[in-house]
Amino acid sequence: MSLRSDIAASIAAARDRAVASGTLSVPDGIELPPVGLERPANPDHGDWASNVAMQLAPVARQAPMRIADAIREHFEAPPSIADVSVAPPGFLNLRVDPVWVAGQVGPILDAGAAYGRVSAGGRRINVEFVSANPTGPLHVGNARGAFVGDVLSRVLEAAGHEVTREYYFNDFGTQVVNLGLSVIARRQGTELPEDGYRGAYVDDLAAELPADVLAESEATPVDAGMIVGRWASERVRAGIEASLAHLGVRFDVWKDEGSLHRDGWVERAVTRLRDADHVYESDGATWFRSTTFGDDKDRVIIRSNGKPTYFASDIGYVTEKFDRGFDELIYIWGADHHGTVARVRNAAAAMGYDAELVRMLLIAWVRFVRDGVEIPMSKRSGEFITLDDVLAEVGVDAARWFFSSRAFTTGIDFDLELAKKQSNENPVYYVQYAHARASSILRHASEADARPDVSRTGELLSHPSELALIGHLLDFPDAVAIAAERRETHEVPRYVYELASAFSAFYRDCKVLSEDAALSSARLALVDATRSVLANGLDLLGISAPESM
Repeated sequence: MSLRSDIAASIAAARDRAVASGTLSVPDGIELPPVGLERPANPDHGDWASNVAMQLAPVARQAPMRIADAIREHFEAPPSIADVSVAPPGFLNLRVDPVWVAGQVGPILDAGAAYGRVSAGGRRINVEFVSANPTGPLHVGNARGAFVGDVLSRVLEAAGHEVTREYYFNDFGTQVVNLGLSVIARRQGTELPEDGYRGAYVDDLAAELPADVLAESEATPVDAGMIVGRWASERVRAGIEASLAHLGVRFDVWKDEGSLHRDGWVERAVTRLRDADHVYESDGATWFRSTTFGDDKDRVIIRSNGKPTYFASDIGYVTEKFDRGFDELIYIWGADHHGTVARVRNAAAAMGYDAELVRMLLIAWVRFVRDGVEIPMSKRSGEFITLDDVLAEVGVDAARWFFSSRAFTTGIDFDLELAKKQSNENPVYYVQYAHARASSILRHASEADARPDVSRTGELLSHPSELALIGHLLDFPDAVAIAAERRETHEVPRYVYELASAFSAFYRDCKVLSEDAALSSARLALVDATRSVLANGLDLLGISAPESM
């Protein structure tokens, strides 16, 4: 249990005791709200503050100050809390015991690589991400989803969830046909189709096109684009998989759209909607009554020519995923998919699933900047930066940091030159250097025959910078739990950067090795705990933790 959840549980227990004693009157059957707990803006107010009394006021029908006093009277302080007080208009302010804080260095070190992992989960979650159409190398415009999806999956696992990472690719539609026609045109030296694909990779595919695939396409010209397109898209998909492996991203499942039709999942979904009277026929097409669920118009599932829409694949995919036993589906899409969100969630609800368990996270744009100038990108014209280009230029660690350090709803200006800097201006360098510095201190101490010792940290570590650093270490489980709860990723890089800053302040203010052997050993234990937690945080981000730089 994290410090935050431990304190919140103690407050909830005090509230419940106050209700049971009759001090607080709450109507039967009322579900009490969860206890809110935040860091006060003013540290003079304590280390933690709860607005539980204001939350209870509407149901308890008492003034928040009286409610707060009642909870304080029934509060049984855990070992971490030294004092609890009430402040207008009804806050509970809590102060952490500094001796207890200093004594937590040992438990943190004992937990090792497991520190930061919490038991807040238990769901089977499918996270579908990247899912770029295999019509060209993975470019950085859609590769942001790879970073977000991978870190989110790591965070959810650290919070106790069972995660399946999934890549969904289109091997069924007109884009694949256009890719195939583009490869044929390059192979034959003819003009590209109007919606064809350009770029050196198309020339490479044309040169590699097997004779038997070309012969098959020539024998059935009406299907030539799809025949060659499926071969080409599989080659591109293999390249995408290699690029993602270089990034350190793995997938448990690679799902192709065609399988949803071949295996009957689209048909099952349509039947399920029809049985629930959410499907009708009009103008020769099959429609979903999306307006019943608040959409601005109904949506076509099967066109009048008998061909399914992409939406048909989407609803088949929802059915197929839930049939595999997942409790929650997370889709990480580009912001241009905004219009698809409501209709897919509506269809899920119409089929009897809980739409709240179908989450779409829409990733904002990425602009690449060099020397203050944006680099234009267009896959169809062949002008784009591939993921491999970025990894070759700035490295995996810097790429992971810059893509993960902003909320996924926030656009990114990725400064290529900044990402390459070996200085404190570059945040990933700053954090990695903190880990390397901690490792170096421990090596030098070992050479001087000094060893970490946790036996007296509660007694000896009392400097404000020491306590501030330990306080940051104690925040790590909360950072993981909050990131998992919010289905976000940027909480983790924010946390490790702040931890690196706290370590820098400690190193500046507190001489680690001194003539006081006991204090030196206690401070070495704190350095070791910091090194361990920095490594855990970087591991969650998929970033290396170097021992020297």
